[in-house]
Amino acid sequence: MTEIIVALITGGLSLIGVVVSNRANARKTGESIRVAQAVTDTKLEELAREVREHNNYAKRMPVVEEKIKVINHRLEDLEEFHKG
Repeated sequence: MTEIIVALITGGLSLIGVVVSNRANARKTGESIRVAQAVTDTKLEELAREVREHNNYAKRMPVVEEKIKVINHRLEDLEEFHKG
């Protein structure tokens, strides 16, 4: 009978040890996931900011190109005027 009690106590203590260990690992894993998610969120926000900047640049480029065309025509007109 004593062996059964010893086995039950040993089994119970082992079970408690496993439960405590699993909880600690779950806590560590959860914290690691939260940190990784925060880093991912920060990188995503930075990427979105860069995309917005690029989109703004892409919208402005046709305007700049048109202005360059106008400037080139004006320069050509001035060169023709200067020659003639």
